[in-house]
Amino acid sequence: MLQAFARRAPSISVRARCLCTKPPTSPGPPEREYVQPSTEEKSALKILKDEFRPLFTGEAVGVEKAVPRRTDVLIIGGGLVGTAAAYFLKAHGEMFDVTIVERDYGYTRASTMLSCGGVRHQFTIPENVQMSMFTTEFLKHYKEHLTVLGQDPPHVDFHHQGYLFLAPENRAQLLLDCVKMQRAQGAKTVILSKAQLAEKYPWMNLDGIECASYGTEGEGWFDPWQLVHALKGKNIQLGVRYCQGEVVKFRYDSVPLYTSGGIAEKKRILGVDVDHPDGKRYGCDAAVIINSAGPWAGEVARMAGIGVDVFPELPVEPRKRYVYTVHCPDGPTLDCPFLIDTSGAYIRREGLGGNYICGASPSEEAEPSIANLDVDYEFYQEVVWPSIAHRVPAFNNSKLKCAWAGYYDYNTVDQNLIIGSHPEYRNFLFANGMSGHGVQQGLAIGRALFEYIYYSKYKTIDLSMFDFARFAERRPILEQAIV
Repeated sequence: MLQAFARRAPSISVRARCLCTKPPTSPGPPEREYVQPSTEEKSALKILKDEFRPLFTGEAVGVEKAVPRRTDVLIIGGGLVGTAAAYFLKAHGEMFDVTIVERDYGYTRASTMLSCGGVRHQFTIPENVQMSMFTTEFLKHYKEHLTVLGQDPPHVDFHHQGYLFLAPENRAQLLLDCVKMQRAQGAKTVILSKAQLAEKYPWMNLDGIECASYGTEGEGWFDPWQLVHALKGKNIQLGVRYCQGEVVKFRYDSVPLYTSGGIAEKKRILGVDVDHPDGKRYGCDAAVIINSAGPWAGEVARMAGIGVDVFPELPVEPRKRYVYTVHCPDGPTLDCPFLIDTSGAYIRREGLGGNYICGASPSEEAEPSIANLDVDYEFYQEVVWPSIAHRVPAFNNSKLKCAWAGYYDYNTVDQNLIIGSHPEYRNFLFANGMSGHGVQQGLAIGRALFEYIYYSKYKTIDLSMFDFARFAERRPILEQAIV
């Protein structure tokens, strides 16, 4: 994938901004000083000098005061997916120059940080099962992978507790088929009959329930903030460059395309312009650009001309979801799984003090506004609480303590991952649209991006079915285990 930079050509600007849900107001900000990208070829000696410079100057490794003029791999978005991609690129391909551009250094709106941190192997598509299983395997050995010399080992607080998917009679056969497929992939899931559920969970109301699937091993939840923090610390040690800034423009050049009819010119993405907090706008050329902008990936793609100059568009948009913390003094304790009700509501314990987190996805017609992260408490009273109180009667005596909201990077077509290069812009890679599954799939996606860049194909888990071309070819991949 990595290739030599071609000559620069006049840029084509799309008037859109990364990570912004509103158009700029008039009058606009003052004109920024523009810093041109570098045209200098990097020799092996210069690469080595850059690698060892911090040892002699005392500079902080991985922390950039400004955006580099040039990089091998530019990652837009420093959440779990982008950070994982950088980790695998540097851990397995040390000579890659990798730069992450992140607008929100505090991760105040990042999907990863505002999620429940759940990991499950119970999906209806084998590749989704395999990705989550890789996350479990990585978390078993994360201290070996992510410990930084001279620092205490990281701690992601992984709670091993299975997911419990309840099913009515008309979905029992589907559940049986899914468990059979999951076990064929190596997952430790089992079917529990209604009688077994009554014996194992006496606190649960089983009206309308025929059976359930339960993950006996490898499922649970962890602290996603700690995982991203540990990955970032390791990345900085490995030489990944983190830059605060906002991608505001893509630049293009042309390369020759040899066809049976002669030589034609093919447009490709040369690099980006980044607005930096120092008030300047930096041009940065990159051989490969990864769009891992989470809920705002669709806007980044439109900025690159996808859905504007070339079609179809990237069908990813932000969707707001609420997570509620409740206290239930008589609720289940250690035997409480990550419970997924037939209504779509979910609940899991939070510690051992009678606290729980819960939530549900709204109907398509009732999607909340994404203008802010305000919480709708009526949604809890009218939708979430009645569902969980019906299934677990102890929650009739519970109290809502607090709540927060976060964004899904929602794939509006089939709610599944979009990964790989764009058919037109081959050096522009997607890692988007997980629709709430990014925390449990992000590590596998990061490894897959490394394989795609380094080997030009997937080596471990074949994710080629999740390519962008499926939207033009109208072959959606429907995952039925959506929470």
